[in-house]
Amino acid sequence: MATTSLAELDDETVRSMAMAAIFSDFGGKINSLDFHRKDDLLVTASDDDSVRLYDIVSAKLIKTTYHKKHGADRVCFTHHPSSVICSTKYNLDSTGESLRYLSMYDNRILRYFKGHKERVISLCMSPVNDSFMSGSLDHSVRIWDLRVNACQGILRLRGRPTVAFDQQGLVFAVAMEAGAIKLFDSRSYDKGPFDTFLVGGDTAEVCDIKFSNDGKSMLLTTTNNNIYVLDAYGGEKVSTPD
Repeated sequence: MATTSLAELDDETVRSMAMAAIFSDFGGKINSLDFHRKDDLLVTASDDDSVRLYDIVSAKLIKTTYHKKHGADRVCFTHHPSSVICSTKYNLDSTGESLRYLSMYDNRILRYFKGHKERVISLCMSPVNDSFMSGSLDHSVRIWDLRVNACQGILRLRGRPTVAFDQQGLVFAVAMEAGAIKLFDSRSYDKGPFDTFLVGGDTAEVCDIKFSNDGKSMLLTTTNNNIYVLDAYGGEKVSTPD
């Protein structure tokens, strides 16, 4: 079956897409969502302090858990289809519990991760092992391991850091202030970025960033409501859907 290349992701292509399913089982604004890498599952975190797990084939709600003490802000899947990482929205100053490793199966907190002093705004799980990254308004990116509580590494950065692993887990990107994107080798990130480029002409902060499956492109959304497809090797704009 023929597929549309990223270079053809323009306004006409987006407008031609049809709605496939409607998920309406929520009681507040959705703060974040994530698709499982292998299973047909979707997880959402909402302003009503809920985390919801959906089957995307049948558009059915599978499970809802509520988190009134900490809230539900950013969320992402781990490798297990019923386990997620969720960031704290409330009481961060008093508890320091900025991230939680949750079992959706029995609504149990498997582990707390402490370290961030401000709200976490970006989460990304490694596709190859148990490490994950978090970016926070405290101007830091932290690297964690699901198996231990302690932070495994930290990067001090300017602005609102947004993070993403590539599909092989070898490279991760960090978007910073003024449209800057830094690329790190995940095996030697302490040596600093091996490449840095700018989203030309747009200095807005990045809300989210994702690598394509082949690792050649990156999809970005910004705080001024722009969407960009960039060449992951040089940072050139491939497409800018209106």
